[in-house]
Order: sequence, then C-alpha cells, then structure tokens
Amino acid sequence: MTLYFTIVTFIFGIVFGSFFNVVAYRLPKGESLVKPASHCTKCNHQLGASELVPIFSYLFLGGKCKNCKAKISPFYTIFELITGLLFALSYLLFDFSIEFYIAIIFSSMCVIVFISDYQTMIIPDEVLITALVLLMIGVYIKGGFPLLGESLLNGLIAFGSMFLIKILGDFLFKKESMGGGDIKLLFIFGFLLGFKMAIISIFIAAFIALPVSLIILFTKKSNVIPFGPFLCMSALIIYFLQLDFDKLLDILIKSNI
Repeated sequence: MTLYFTIVTFIFGIVFGSFFNVVAYRLPKGESLVKPASHCTKCNHQLGASELVPIFSYLFLGGKCKNCKAKISPFYTIFELITGLLFALSYLLFDFSIEFYIAIIFSSMCVIVFISDYQTMIIPDEVLITALVLLMIGVYIKGGFPLLGESLLNGLIAFGSMFLIKILGDFLFKKESMGGGDIKLLFIFGFLLGFKMAIISIFIAAFIALPVSLIILFTKKSNVIPFGPFLCMSALIIYFLQLDFDKLLDILIKSNI
C-alpha cells in the first residue's frame, strides 16, 4: 500500500504543480487564474485535453507546441515533477497525518514562490497569506493554542531579524538589498521552522546562491538576482531533513567545524 499511495500522492503533486505554474505566472501580473484557458504563448493556440497532461504531454509533444511547433520551455515540466516528488516525499515521511497536510502546504507555497520570484521578481502576498492561514490551521490542530502562539512568536522574531538584515544591507550597498517579499517569507519560515532555523535558512540560502549567482552574473551580465528561490530551497532542505538547531549544532561539533 505504501507504493500505491506514494504513486497517488506523486500524481496529485504533478497535477497541482501544473496549476502552481499558472498561479506563479499569472498572479504577479494581476491576471485571472481561469481565463483565458491555457494556451501557447507564441501562437495563442488553446491547449486541448491531450496537451494538458502534466509531464507526459511535454514528452509526447517533444517539447513543442502542437500547432506552431514552437519550443516549450522545460521549466514548467521540471516544476511539475518537483512538486510531485515533494508530495510523495511528504507522504513517505509523515503518512496521512496532520504533518503531511502541513508539509504539502509548505511545499506548495515554496514551489509557487520559487517560480514567481524567479520569473517576475515578485512574491505575491496572496500566496503568502493563503499559505500562512492554512499552516495556522494545521499547527492549531497539531498543538492547539500554545503551539500556535509559540509559532507566531517565532515568526515575528524571524521577520524582525530579516528586516534588520535588510536595513544593514541597504546601508552597506547604498540600494535596496532585499525585497519585502523575502522578509514576509521569513515570517512563515519562523512560524514553521522556529526562528533559529529560519535565520539559519538565510545563511544556507546564501551558500547555495553564491555559485549560482556567479554563473548568472557571468552568463547574463545581470546584477539583479532573486533571493526567494534560494530561501525556499534552504527551507525545504531544513524541513524535510527535519533539522533543528540542537541537531545542527551537534552535526557541526562532530564535524569539528
């Protein structure tokens, strides 16, 4: 049964991943999530049912529009796959528990934020607010008002810490060093991961971002790089490895770091 439910959650994940691509692409532009229907951005061909099957349609069509044969970016398919894997991993780690619910909400938010910030440099407030409300429901079910209150306090501390880092960065670089969306994102990280791990997620994100940023700067000659995707990667690593501050400290001590 474990294999069966792993496959089922994976399928649900790639379906939701397809929708998350739409949300991340349209919401920052203020466009409707339902109209117009999914279409080729090159020739405006409306996609039929056979062209809307997550992952498989891309493979069967050879990565090209059925109508105009224009190449379709694999970006969207990759994130369908990633969402499916995150959903399946959530089931394998937590079974069908309240933690599974929390995991898929958090994963979904991170996927949408990653895509949106990468493509548009915008982290939509609607996504963060919706995710926070759904996570608050999960945390309340998990531990009642005491856990909910503690989580909110952790969120506020993480938010305040990120805000101070932004002020320092703005002062040192003499320009905006971080977007408001990143600061709001840290509130949710603190809420779910605890403020200590939320702050550590910033440093892990910076570590991941450094080589990627150097490549982007070299190839695209751009000096504006969204930090949200790296924060999301960092937070997902912390969450799914179930790291906490004491466990991380123990690893560092044993590694003689």
